[in-house]
Amino acid sequence: MVHHEQVCGFTPYPDSIHRLEGCTVFMANTDAGDRLIVIGQSLGFVGEREQREDKECLVAPLSHENARRLRQVFPFTAPRPGLQGGCSVGVGDRLGVATAGHLRVFKKYPQVFPVLAQQSIRELNLTQRSYEDVLDCATFAVFKAGYKRGFGADGDHLKKPEEIEYALRCGYSMITLDCSEHIRGDAAHLSGEELAARYRPDSELEGLYLDQEIVITPGVTLSFDRDNFMRTVLIYGQAIGFMRDIYARYVQGQPVDFEISIDETMTPTTPLQHYFVANELVRHGVRFASLAPRFCGEFQKGIDYIGDVEQFSRELAVHDAIAKKFGYKVSVHSGSDKFMVFPAVGRLTGSVFHLKTAGTNWLEAVRLVAMKDPAFYRELHAFALNSFAEATAYYHVTTDLGRIPDINTLSDEQLPDLMNHNDARQLLHITYGLILTAKDEAGNRTLRDRLYALLDTYADDYAALLEGHIGRHLALLLGETQA
Repeated sequence: MVHHEQVCGFTPYPDSIHRLEGCTVFMANTDAGDRLIVIGQSLGFVGEREQREDKECLVAPLSHENARRLRQVFPFTAPRPGLQGGCSVGVGDRLGVATAGHLRVFKKYPQVFPVLAQQSIRELNLTQRSYEDVLDCATFAVFKAGYKRGFGADGDHLKKPEEIEYALRCGYSMITLDCSEHIRGDAAHLSGEELAARYRPDSELEGLYLDQEIVITPGVTLSFDRDNFMRTVLIYGQAIGFMRDIYARYVQGQPVDFEISIDETMTPTTPLQHYFVANELVRHGVRFASLAPRFCGEFQKGIDYIGDVEQFSRELAVHDAIAKKFGYKVSVHSGSDKFMVFPAVGRLTGSVFHLKTAGTNWLEAVRLVAMKDPAFYRELHAFALNSFAEATAYYHVTTDLGRIPDINTLSDEQLPDLMNHNDARQLLHITYGLILTAKDEAGNRTLRDRLYALLDTYADDYAALLEGHIGRHLALLLGETQA
């Protein structure tokens, strides 16, 4: 931590010092942990009043009530929409302590809009956190770092109206609508007879798409034959209705970024299908900031891209052309660690894209454990091995546990390198929720508590790991040479 002169006996975090209405507000580390300190009037914050050096001071805990007030008093600590145009990156912070490291990166890339609070309902359930907590952690971190360029908060992969209502009620500035439950992927594999039997003719729709040459750009044209048109309608027709309904009920007229997610399927989204979905939405007045197709190849959690990079690049160019035709941008989900395709994503989109990362930030915390407390890492590794089968219910991975080295044969110095091993990365990635919620016989979450204690002790080291790791993502995406 950079030291600063004391204020009323407190040592502020230097970038957190702000003055308003004759008051001074900052964050400082006290014997009880980080606290908001208000010199002068309380400004509506809630805490303990103290008299120090002939001045009235309020020592306020980092509570939900004070986070809400902070967002009112200092609007730069509240999320806002920011996906329109340019590059934006979501960095899901499952632990609530990663934002300090993320902001070190984003301060170096002022052209990138960060979505600092990004969680799915699945992640909330697995970590037993809340949307209030996720946003509050980002708010306090932004204030502590004095980051005033703006950030977003994403209710990620929401599937149900009540989930959307919850995120909006908490003040989230972005809604990612997961349409996977309404996409009929099985239609991609129907025989001609089955296809004809299930398809319901629609003369208006057919007139718009069949026997048409669709010009995306001067060099890119698309066209439907009857077979792929019927398949596309069967696969996405119901999902488009769902998108339109959610937009009308919750998004239209609201100051939120709206992202369409059609990526959580086993069947890739062809450019032709992408065009159909986008055109139908735009035709019916649905405005959205980004759309996530299911790209060719595999975007598995926590490891690099699996597939043909040239094919990905060819298809991405068309996906991007479609997005630009309609005025939104392509979103790349499960974007953590996809270093093989990052240069293509940045180059082919002209650095106008959205990227989501999440689990990689957790894995850097695991790397820190291996570096600083090898014995504890060995416990986490053994727990993950025992929990792996249960965790696969939540994530699609192709992990081969047999390829992971036996840690009993590894020295302590070799353990951090396991976080460079694909199978070990996925093992620790998908078991995060079980690790964080595991209880001992007395009902205590000992693994979670020990992990947070270590991250608190080595907070600067964790921030440095994230700065390097997420920095590598952005350097490749934006065409820079990594130092």
